[in-house]
Amino acid sequence: MGMPPEERLGLHIKRAEQAVMAAKADALRGSGLSVPQYAALAVLAENPGISGAALARACLVTPQAMAALLKNLQEIGLIERSVHPWHQKMLETRLTPDGLEAVRIADVQALEFEGRLAIEFTPAERETLRALLARCVAAATRES
Repeated sequence: MGMPPEERLGLHIKRAEQAVMAAKADALRGSGLSVPQYAALAVLAENPGISGAALARACLVTPQAMAALLKNLQEIGLIERSVHPWHQKMLETRLTPDGLEAVRIADVQALEFEGRLAIEFTPAERETLRALLARCVAAATRES
């Protein structure tokens, strides 16, 4: 092994991601939404009528995973889907009144968690962290 585990940046990034997702799931528990459900509803709140494919890209999941998530959200009455007026093969997705209320409640809880996370860093450190994480993404997605 050429690099000890404690020196592997990917391992530290993965640990941070898992800790953040677990904390966010815990924060959202009172809303009754999972992290993926909240993410989809939050994007829909900002982008009414977005397609499932665009929503999948925005939420960083596969179209297949988003299709299953949307089916579930529709079954529990948080979204509604209808055929786009100009593109008959595309479904538009919108929040129902219950969906708007669910995302409002969940957003309060998610923002509380985000505040706890942000307070750990100075504003300059937060900017540095964002820049460093963007470089990690760029390095990970760069073709070799």
